[in-house]
Amino acid sequence: MQFTKVGLTLPWLLLAATPVFAQINAGTLSPTPSPPFQLTKVAEFDLPWRIAFLPDGRMLITEKTGKLFLASQSGQKLEVRGVPQVLSQSQNGLLGVYLSLTYSSDKAIYLTYSEPGKDSGTSSLALARATLKMGADAASLENLKVIWRDPIKGKGGQVGAAVAFSPDHKFLFLTAGDRQRFTPAQDPNQPAGKILRLTLDGKPAPGNPMEGKTGAQSVAVIDPPKDTEAAKTAPVVRTYVFDGPNLTPSETWSSGHRTPYGLAFAPDGRLWELEHGPRGGDELNLIEPGKNYGWPLVSYSVNYDGVPIPSPDTRPDLAKPVIYWTPVLAPGSLMFYSGAMFPQWKGSAFATGLVTRALHRIEVNGATAKPAEVWTVGFRPRDMAQAPDGALWVIEDDRSGGLYRLTPK
Repeated sequence: MQFTKVGLTLPWLLLAATPVFAQINAGTLSPTPSPPFQLTKVAEFDLPWRIAFLPDGRMLITEKTGKLFLASQSGQKLEVRGVPQVLSQSQNGLLGVYLSLTYSSDKAIYLTYSEPGKDSGTSSLALARATLKMGADAASLENLKVIWRDPIKGKGGQVGAAVAFSPDHKFLFLTAGDRQRFTPAQDPNQPAGKILRLTLDGKPAPGNPMEGKTGAQSVAVIDPPKDTEAAKTAPVVRTYVFDGPNLTPSETWSSGHRTPYGLAFAPDGRLWELEHGPRGGDELNLIEPGKNYGWPLVSYSVNYDGVPIPSPDTRPDLAKPVIYWTPVLAPGSLMFYSGAMFPQWKGSAFATGLVTRALHRIEVNGATAKPAEVWTVGFRPRDMAQAPDGALWVIEDDRSGGLYRLTPK
């Protein structure tokens, strides 16, 4: 039996032979003294969420509150008009911005956001594509089209909304959080709690583990319960009926995810994901097709109210994280560095830590990873991105969140 993994055809047997390594708890790692970089603040934004660099070095920066800006490296800002309406609430809002793989010719970008529902306080994850038009003193989005959405509107935060493009440039991967409802992460009929693999126009990608399969025509919707145990008996607030075929199974690449805010391909083509646990148990996962990563059945943590959750060690049938953090780092994003400005970091992964208020460098070698350094920056870093010149840029999660350039000392 064969499957397609980011454009490479490999036998299923190779995944079965993937070596198993002991899990590393990086939550007790002490900060590294004397960071080898300096941070220069160049601008401020209102709850910025993601950075996307244009080829000329300018940036697109989303604000969770619903605005998109074009920013220069000197700090000049220009609001981009024509963004979609979003529900800005808790972790929801205008979230990801990503350049098309053919941006140089089509000027297309992708946006991820919380699309409002008809009922107050409800929303769901949406993925849209649009054309970026730029003039001397104006910028706008044109021909914006939602190419994928979770049709199940409801309450709860944590929509996920991270995108990574496959190394062969044929597919995109989209994270969908569990919306703080827990049980959908184990329901193959709902996108929540999954990583999806789609074509560049938002359709189920060929070669997915459940290619061609459709799901149940209706699903029970719950409001966010207080913990994993309460979720098992949470009352159904409504039943959603799909207008057409439920394509969720054929879109799904992996399941059992909580709040997947980081998604990135390593230089060797492996896909890595970074997600929040509850009170402990943040995870760095090596993502492989068809695997179940356990949430909410297991976690190296407990619920926020102290209710226990079984350890992943009790379920060998579920995929374990390569690294976990207890106490948490509260990840904001994940990236791999490939520039020349910091040659000693080439190939390293970087995670931003909202609670640790730090940048976490992780050494990745094939299917293994280990924590390397933790540099405290004194603010909540939401996202980190690499500029064309190899400099690193960081945005701060705050109502007056700074945009910082990170360069060698």
